[in-house]
Amino acid sequence: MAEDLFVRARSAMRKAHAPYSKFPVGAALRTRDGRIYAGCNVEVVSFPEGWCAETTAISQMVMDGGGEIAEIAVVAEKLSQCSPCGGCRQRIAEFGRPETRIHLCDAEGGVRTTLTLDEMLPRSFPTEALS
Repeated sequence: MAEDLFVRARSAMRKAHAPYSKFPVGAALRTRDGRIYAGCNVEVVSFPEGWCAETTAISQMVMDGGGEIAEIAVVAEKLSQCSPCGGCRQRIAEFGRPETRIHLCDAEGGVRTTLTLDEMLPRSFPTEALS
């Protein structure tokens, strides 16, 4: 089932605006109700003011009314398994659950490793702590 997310993430990666790092990244997420959103990284010359592929996909989900992330695939042109950065891990935690699946993908070979958010970000900052 994650293969369709990989295809969408790879397609998004090809649209990345990464003129400075030369490190294009794509991400695609599926909400619990089945909607899919994709995004790419977008760099600007004022580092670190650009945004990550995961951030772009999450932003599209929010703009479409929100939701809960069931799974997300991440792919980078130059890594065989690209994991979300620390900030994106927290963003995924904001809209996911500990069991949210994170698929680390290879641009040519597809999904290589699948982890849960809890495995990738143990002891994340709990959003309910601010209630």
